[in-house]
Amino acid sequence: MSPIRCAARSLVPVAVAIVLAGCALGPNYKRPETATTDHYKNPVAATPQAVPPDKWWALFGDPTLNDLEQQVEVSNQNIAQAAAAYMQARAVVRQDRSSLLPSIGVSGGVTRSGGSSGAFGGTGTGSIVVPTRGSSTTTSYQLDPSATWELDVWGRLRRTLENAHDSAQASAADLANAKLSAQSQLAIAYLQLRGTDAQRKLLADTEEAYKRTLTITNNRYKAGTAARTDVLQAETQLYSAQDQEQSDILQRAQLENAIAALIGKPASGFTVAALDSWDIPMPEIPAGLPSDLLQRRPDIVVAERQMAAANAIIGVQEANFFPAITLTGSYGFVSTAASTLFDKANLSHSIGASLSQTLLDFGGRRAQVDQARNAYAQAVASYKQSVLTAFQDVENDLAAAAVYRTEFDLRTQNSEAADMTEKLTLNEYKAGTVDFTTVVVAQTAALSARLQLAQMRVLRQTDAVTLVTDLGGGWQAPDFTHYQ
Repeated sequence: MSPIRCAARSLVPVAVAIVLAGCALGPNYKRPETATTDHYKNPVAATPQAVPPDKWWALFGDPTLNDLEQQVEVSNQNIAQAAAAYMQARAVVRQDRSSLLPSIGVSGGVTRSGGSSGAFGGTGTGSIVVPTRGSSTTTSYQLDPSATWELDVWGRLRRTLENAHDSAQASAADLANAKLSAQSQLAIAYLQLRGTDAQRKLLADTEEAYKRTLTITNNRYKAGTAARTDVLQAETQLYSAQDQEQSDILQRAQLENAIAALIGKPASGFTVAALDSWDIPMPEIPAGLPSDLLQRRPDIVVAERQMAAANAIIGVQEANFFPAITLTGSYGFVSTAASTLFDKANLSHSIGASLSQTLLDFGGRRAQVDQARNAYAQAVASYKQSVLTAFQDVENDLAAAAVYRTEFDLRTQNSEAADMTEKLTLNEYKAGTVDFTTVVVAQTAALSARLQLAQMRVLRQTDAVTLVTDLGGGWQAPDFTHYQ
């Protein structure tokens, strides 16, 4: 058996034993405890064990919304950026994993050299020599495989890989958060757009009613039973309603353009067909348990994985206090003839180990450890604040849902009463028992009540979307495996 093989066989088990016996410096990660409760304080949070479905927008029962939401995931450019960042993070994991294994290379070449034998000379200028009679040349062939392996005795490479794993998992959660955010923005924009459709239909109906009132007022004026000011007031009412409709037209156009951007299409070539009527369902959103937020909200998982990644860096920096041990070896052949290159006599080999250690850096490494520990403390605080903010968001949404439900009922009753008042007042005006100013007041109040009711419908819908978003949609964090 050749000496190189004997050395390799004796050295590899030693190296493996060193790596396996080596400790990974730095603290092993454990997720810190956070303050939580067993239930939400608002009674609206029913069915505590349920969670929203993955395609939560289907709860609104709108085919157009369903179709638009399907386009978000494949066409939204913010999602595309997050997806590229995730793939980049996965590539970093593969790169750091490769550093745990030996780096194997090979070099080879052919060298041709020549010189004068002394019997004859040569001529030349400067450094260029032209061989003449008596010169000799030799050719040598070389093939030299080699390997280099840094032994991860102190766990620096393993902690680096751990950091890459945790960062990639944070990037995966960031991608989920980008999807949820885009889906939420689209749903809110779409519901608001449908709200403007409903308001425009309401205003169009009101304008027709105001036109009829203007006709009645004109007839009474021509008959001498109404003043010219009554006609002017009727015209003012009509023009005011038409002006409000223009505001809705502008808002709808802006919302339509926002939807186009969210699904990755140019606004100039995108439209959403208007609907004459739209029945807006009000889905019940299951809130689940407060503790579920820790695994259901992507932004919380991002903060938690970033915290784990910061913890791993502490071990990386602490390992810098200890020497780096590297094994090197080569097993090659050198010959003056290609046919005999692989003969045993032409064997050339080497094996060795090197150790490098910084002896004095005037506190530089200690400062790096302190930086890593404080970065981890910052990540812990950020994670805990994310949890607190999540609880706040959900409680706000649930409180708003309870108030909006009551307010919707009150606005419904108010609108019905205002409509009845408008109808009765107009009949009294036709009978000549009230002046037209009373009619104007009743019409203004009725229109305002109708618009407020329509706006409350949309507000309840968008609050439901916000609640779904703050609950994390239908997303669930994967079961991450931590390095211990």
